[in-house]
Amino acid sequence: MAEQPMAEDRSSGSVAARLAQAIHDHRLTPGMKLNEDEVGVIYGVSRTVVRAALQELAHNRLVELRRNRGAFVAQPTVKEAREVFEARALLEPRTARSAAERTTPADIALLQAHIDAEHAALHAGETGRALQLSGQFHVEIARIADQQTIADIVAQLIARSSLIIALYWQRRAALCESHAHHALLKALEDHDGALAEDLMKSHLLDILTSLDLRDQASSPRSLEEALRP
Repeated sequence: MAEQPMAEDRSSGSVAARLAQAIHDHRLTPGMKLNEDEVGVIYGVSRTVVRAALQELAHNRLVELRRNRGAFVAQPTVKEAREVFEARALLEPRTARSAAERTTPADIALLQAHIDAEHAALHAGETGRALQLSGQFHVEIARIADQQTIADIVAQLIARSSLIIALYWQRRAALCESHAHHALLKALEDHDGALAEDLMKSHLLDILTSLDLRDQASSPRSLEEALRP
């Protein structure tokens, strides 16, 4: 998806969202330096706004702030990638069971809208946006489970997962081939907690096995090339 110039919304939140989208789209590659002045010129904002946006991304573990060196797109190691998915495997299956006990028709409609938007993004070739929507589906399940602390942890893990998947995914068609979200949605709608828990376990395992967990080399690219339309 082409990056649009910031005509009106020049807030740090908007800048953070645009940078996050570029990271998920893999236009900003892991390890790439994010120069505050250059980002500010590209988006037409002050260094103060850029700095706040980078702080927000660092909080979500998408950016690393290195003392006296600046900001860089996070570059998760193979070890970190495994740890993130191990943590998700510990939390999300049980959360899915709890969500199944509480799901309302409004929740089902919202989750279905996420699936539809995810498929639309895939068909449009917007893989990064599809990954974000896929992750948000999982965040919503944690919200439905009414476990705010776990939902906050899951949200951070999923933000890191999106970067990990963009870096290590060896078969991008996996998202298209998988009907895991549809199956999960049906289990939640049927209030079948045991099935929802089992499906979530299988789904996370499938994602993990789709990753090529070997060190990857990123080709250099200019910041302006990555962010300009």
